[in-house]
Amino acid sequence: MSEMGASSREMTSGTGDRGSAEPGNRARYMTLKRVAMAAATALVAINIWTGAPLLALWVGSRVVGKTVLSMRAVAVVVVVLAVLVFGLTVVLVWLNNTYDELIGRPRVERRPPWLRSMRAEAEQNISARVGVSALERIVTMIVYVAIIALLLWFIFLAGPPFPHG
Repeated sequence: MSEMGASSREMTSGTGDRGSAEPGNRARYMTLKRVAMAAATALVAINIWTGAPLLALWVGSRVVGKTVLSMRAVAVVVVVLAVLVFGLTVVLVWLNNTYDELIGRPRVERRPPWLRSMRAEAEQNISARVGVSALERIVTMIVYVAIIALLLWFIFLAGPPFPHG
């Protein structure tokens, strides 16, 4: 009887220790994973606006080979930019879907308004029911910052569009 009592105490204390430490570790792991996904989303969203165009221009400058602009170089820049932006957008969609699964957010059909039925639920009702995730807020803020930076550059730093004379 004492063996059974001792073994049950060991099992209880052993699982009790592991059980109390496990939820804390899992919560930290999930928080770390969400923060890493948010950082990756910010990095990808910023690179859509900065890294992809700069890389496309660099590739185009390597193709031109001389100082005169050619249509081949312009075509290379456009194609490289399109491929990079498409790839980064696919990565953003994957990150968003993975984040939604991680936090347990229900999947919502995202369909453009012109493809929806006239009887379909309004987009505002879907957004109110599901909410906006942290990754969507990050991308939205980066788009706002990019547009404001472009406007500030255009207004204060770009100079006149036509030569005076």
